[in-house]
Amino acid sequence: MTTPAPRPRRHRSKKKRITLALAPVAALAVIIPLMNQANASTPSEVTSDCSSDSDKLEKCEFVDVQAKANSLGPNERVSPVTQNCGTTTAATSTFNVSTSVTRVVQLQEGFTASADSSLGGSLFEIGAKFNTTEFKVSRDDKATGLAFSRSDTVQPDSIGFFMWSHKRTDVSGFLRATYKEEQDGQKVFFAPSDGGTSVHVFYPQILNNGTPDGRLWLRNVKCGTPEANGIINSGNSLRTEPGFNEGGDAVTDVEIPVSEIPAP
Repeated sequence: MTTPAPRPRRHRSKKKRITLALAPVAALAVIIPLMNQANASTPSEVTSDCSSDSDKLEKCEFVDVQAKANSLGPNERVSPVTQNCGTTTAATSTFNVSTSVTRVVQLQEGFTASADSSLGGSLFEIGAKFNTTEFKVSRDDKATGLAFSRSDTVQPDSIGFFMWSHKRTDVSGFLRATYKEEQDGQKVFFAPSDGGTSVHVFYPQILNNGTPDGRLWLRNVKCGTPEANGIINSGNSLRTEPGFNEGGDAVTDVEIPVSEIPAP
């Protein structure tokens, strides 16, 4: 009797076995850095968390890098418009002038950072550095204003009103946020970057009598011109206006000395 030949055994390749064993580990190694990267705070996230005083933060600080004093703020119309159109003589009119200034952070328009927030406390401390014997700055988020009545001359066939641009100390730097929990192996992040200067904090300058420092001027605009029509049609609403002596031929500006601005 012939003994049947043994059946050949099918062996799996050891190389394949090793490859299959390592594949899940390699995939896991790819996922981990991607997850860490997703949790890292971007500059926009840092800005958002600092603005909202997020409970994820241990603290948020403004770090100053450079400063410029006597920087002028926006040009604002600060009195109602008096019309003297169609006349050949000047007219005396009483103007009610009022405006206010406050510390503003250039994270978003009109953002002030309340004093009880982490960022607000940091801004107050930075502001103390720029309080000098030459001028004072408003360090907190409380508004400081001026309000008074004044009689002045409106030119023939013109409209008249008061303009104002406040003086401020422009401090630029960056935000440094410290988070309570580590993200991507670190707790400290910056916006926009460590040493950056794109975050601006404007500290209004205040005179010794408590009045905001700035430039106040009476503006006369010839009636019938596009400049005058635009102002009249705006119904005294806020508009972007040209600066002092920048209004063109139809506009006459007369600056009022700071000494003539009454204290609050």
